[in-house]
Amino acid sequence: MATTRTATTHWEGNLLQGKGTVALESSKIGTYDVNWPARAEQPGGVTSPEELIAAAHSSCYSMAFSHGLAGKGYTVEALDTRADVTFQPGEGITGIVLTVKARVPGLSEADFQAAAEDAKKNCPVSQALAGVKNLTLHAELLG
Repeated sequence: MATTRTATTHWEGNLLQGKGTVALESSKIGTYDVNWPARAEQPGGVTSPEELIAAAHSSCYSMAFSHGLAGKGYTVEALDTRADVTFQPGEGITGIVLTVKARVPGLSEADFQAAAEDAKKNCPVSQALAGVKNLTLHAELLG
């Protein structure tokens, strides 16, 4: 069964001096301020589209990785994923770096790296972001 999730944004003013709010409508867990300085300079307690993409990517990747490992018979004890999304004004999103550290008993380094790459390739958010030319992965298997 397909699902649809919804977020809405209310914006006032022009790009540089304007401001807005983004609301996570489906979950109702919050409304967050958004503005240009948070996107192109320092966050200052305000979010940006790139931070929201990073949240979506890190969580989706973690789910895909965990699912792929379970399908191979492994149990994930811990999996921590970070997504760094780089935005360059005038160019857009120029890169995404996924960094994952995981504790998976009985998994070899080679199989871990292969599963990490497979999750990067098959994560639905990775697929949606296929237009980002520089999407890299750093995966570390913890002992």
